[in-house]
Amino acid sequence: MSEFDPTALLEVRNLSKNFGAVQALKDFSMTIHPGEVVALAGDNGAGKTTMIKVVSGVFAPSSGEIRMQGKPVTFASPQDARAQGIETIYQDLALADNLSIGGNIFLGREPMRRLWGVLPVLDRKAMAEAARETMARLDFHVSRLNAPVSNFSGGQRQAVAIGRAVYWNAQILIMDEPTAALGVPEQRKVLALIRQLKTQGRGVIFISHNLQDIFAVADRIVVLRRGNTAGERQIADTNPDEIVKLMVGG
Repeated sequence: MSEFDPTALLEVRNLSKNFGAVQALKDFSMTIHPGEVVALAGDNGAGKTTMIKVVSGVFAPSSGEIRMQGKPVTFASPQDARAQGIETIYQDLALADNLSIGGNIFLGREPMRRLWGVLPVLDRKAMAEAARETMARLDFHVSRLNAPVSNFSGGQRQAVAIGRAVYWNAQILIMDEPTAALGVPEQRKVLALIRQLKTQGRGVIFISHNLQDIFAVADRIVVLRRGNTAGERQIADTNPDEIVKLMVGG
């Protein structure tokens, strides 16, 4: 077995996950380098969700190893994975609709200041400034920083979820179907956000059923089928027909 890659942001080696007699993931390996988008493709039940839940600390692996920048890591919880720089953005985004961008970025980690040097109150100014700077880093500009995110479009809401991960210095962003249920203009905005993450040297695991989006933004694609790796291709060296064949086993 070759050495682990110390230049990789994230490397998983021979990752397996069993649920009783059911093997949901078998000997899965994947590497992500800084500024790289790796797409995960496969039909429902292929093992994509299991893989990202192991990498994000929801499930403990049955066997295998995870390393970040060459160092072995284990996660007892999603909070552990977050603390190591892995952030997962699920389809539902987990945003608080009634809060602003800043309120969502700091949800559960709100900065406080002392009123009259005594009374602790929310530091709304710091939250608004962090929101402005974070969204500017993503080249995503909204005029209504204090508006509740329920007022925002699907693409803007994705930007808020990505902004939260960026603010807390995520090095690996796992994005689960980020363009699903969006119109074409909004899909383009989300793909532009992912490209922006690449320029910042972050790694992205991009899970999608939309091959057009995968080919628009990914560098590599890993295909899962029934918990096994069915194939891995550089985007430049493959086409959607080959990927579909790998997915269905044809």
